[in-house]
Amino acid sequence: MGLNNESRLRKLEHVDVVLKERVEGPNTTWFEYVFLVHQASSEIPLSIVNIETSFLKKVLKAPLIITGMTGGAPGTEEINGKLAEAAEKFGIALGVGSQRAAVEDPGVEQTFRIVREYAKNVPVIGNIGAHEFVRYDLDKISKLIEMINADALAVHLNLTQEVAQPEGTPDFSGLMSKVRLYTREFSTPLMIKEVGQGLSYEVVKELSEAGVKIFDVAGAGGTNWVLVEKYRARKKNDKLKELIAENVADWGIPTAASIIEARRAAPESVIIGSGGIRSSVDAVKALRIGADLVGLAAPVLRAYYGGYLEEFLQAFIHGIKALVALTGSKDLNELRRKPVVITSILREWLACRGFSV
Repeated sequence: MGLNNESRLRKLEHVDVVLKERVEGPNTTWFEYVFLVHQASSEIPLSIVNIETSFLKKVLKAPLIITGMTGGAPGTEEINGKLAEAAEKFGIALGVGSQRAAVEDPGVEQTFRIVREYAKNVPVIGNIGAHEFVRYDLDKISKLIEMINADALAVHLNLTQEVAQPEGTPDFSGLMSKVRLYTREFSTPLMIKEVGQGLSYEVVKELSEAGVKIFDVAGAGGTNWVLVEKYRARKKNDKLKELIAENVADWGIPTAASIIEARRAAPESVIIGSGGIRSSVDAVKALRIGADLVGLAAPVLRAYYGGYLEEFLQAFIHGIKALVALTGSKDLNELRRKPVVITSILREWLACRGFSV
């Protein structure tokens, strides 16, 4: 099978596995150890709650991004088109899946370009894996941005996934020097994102010093791409990779801890809290402990296939507004000054890492 066909098939297999198999955990997000204080007598009506925020020089109606999932295979243009339409309607940001397939085969570019046909006024984020980012020349990187008129380019650090993936290339040699080159040569902001194992203080600090100002932590507790690759390996009768995936699946920084680590490392940067955000409660907790925005992927994909995408997003955003009011806050700035209780293992983690609670 050629590289182009292999990339396309992998895109479709990823969607299929996420929808059909149990690929979350075994870690949890640790949001269960974060509590905001309910204010039962709050007199703040939802009608005056303002959860707008600015991101990439555009105003979002809610602090939410549909993080990159797909594109690059026949049929995925329909998914990306509907996600883009929803993002525009609700005034939230949108990421696309890895654009590698479109670099290798311009014939699938439309599966990505379609997002700009619908998402005309909201931020759209390009996406490429770190391995490809390192080896692509500047012209190819520029093409990623031009393809969707991207407001930022995300480079995903999926090293653990690459270890387990049957076709994986777990080698990011040269990453930091390429990041520095990018930040010198391009005006389009660079976003660094994980894919389910989280970003540490050390990684965010180093990349921040190299010029990166946007981080998506994508912590442990949500979709685990090691488990996704486990099921792909099983389907391919690749027993070795299946066993490798089982051996490394329980790895990563839970999302709540990763958000706090990233915020401490880069206090002036944009921090996106993603990885197991499954409810408005999760979202508001993430926003309180350090996230500027929250990211959703798998729940949005399931809502799309279930035929209730708009209802899902409407309810999620309504829930954020309600919970902000229930903390006695009128906006996100007030929310971030409200009491937060951090307990149990998360509190111990922060203490061990030298962070004041």
